[in-house]
Amino acid sequence: MKLIANIARILVGIEFIFSGFVKVVDPYGTGLKLQEYFEVFAEDLPALSGFFELLAGQAQFLSLVFCAAELILGVALLFSFKMKKTAWIVLGLMAFFTFLTFYSAYFNKVTDCGCFGDFLHLKPWHSFYKDIFSVAVILIIFAYRKKYNESFLAKPATFLATIIAFGIGLYAKRYLPILDFLPYAEGKSLPKQMEPTGVKPIIEYTFLDKDENKEIESIEYLMDTARYKYVSSIVLNEDDLKPKITDYAVSDIEGNDYTQESFNGKKMLIIFKKTDGVSEEELSELSQLGQELAGENIESMVLTSLILDDFKGYFEQHKLPGNFYNTDEKVLKAMARTNPVIYVLNDGVVKGKWSGHNIPSKNEVLEILD
Repeated sequence: MKLIANIARILVGIEFIFSGFVKVVDPYGTGLKLQEYFEVFAEDLPALSGFFELLAGQAQFLSLVFCAAELILGVALLFSFKMKKTAWIVLGLMAFFTFLTFYSAYFNKVTDCGCFGDFLHLKPWHSFYKDIFSVAVILIIFAYRKKYNESFLAKPATFLATIIAFGIGLYAKRYLPILDFLPYAEGKSLPKQMEPTGVKPIIEYTFLDKDENKEIESIEYLMDTARYKYVSSIVLNEDDLKPKITDYAVSDIEGNDYTQESFNGKKMLIIFKKTDGVSEEELSELSQLGQELAGENIESMVLTSLILDDFKGYFEQHKLPGNFYNTDEKVLKAMARTNPVIYVLNDGVVKGKWSGHNIPSKNEVLEILD
């Protein structure tokens, strides 16, 4: 039993560290997923709508806490740190996750649980089955929790994990994630990721076998209509057929399409999801950088999901470079994990991206474009 309990402890510890890490590097993305859950609960449970709306407003803070806690608990498990308490917390947290994934799968409310952030997307039922297996393993840990021997490195390792987890998360919230799993990452070509994938669909057919009087599945269309009657079909690799980027579009205040223009030549894209919280110093630096790059034939485009008629005054007041354009809010949330965010593109390829708290110099931009 001791061997099984230790294997269970190590396996769950590794799972929690991995899952926590890929989320804490981008807590903003996990926050969006939590917000989506809370908004669904507010709608489905009207009596508690006020409570869930309150939680939705704190989703970004809760995201950082949850993601960091998951990584910290993983380290605590590996080193058997205070296992009587740790086992309770891990079991409670996994029970909470299991409830979320079941709710997503059964009611088809949230189509991606976000268990592994944007690193790996699982379908709701797959996430639920994974969580059920994890709960089963955690129950072994829970049953053995009083018999584990704490490692002499448990306290320093858990303390160090706490510093690292919150440090990574806070850095990502102020600047940008240290690892970027999204299709807008450095080195990615935006226009290429908008093209059809060329992957062939894998279709599973369901037929009624008249001789056996039962339904069967086949990846080939059975032509013997005397024996087989078509019932239904499903595309097994539907997600692989879609382009990585589907909704990216840029238009001006008059509705003219500038999507392709944003990919032509050398461009600096400045993304504003909102205007609140952007300092005068940042705005001044952006204005100056845009003017300097214009002298190097690098055009600036300001992208926002705000109403352009309202944004126009802000744009002119702060002398932001180039012109301003509208882009879908959901797209900008994926492109910009902080606010504002600067992209430098060369023929649609992301050469660099920065937070508004770390605006590059003209020389930095020119260097990455060489």
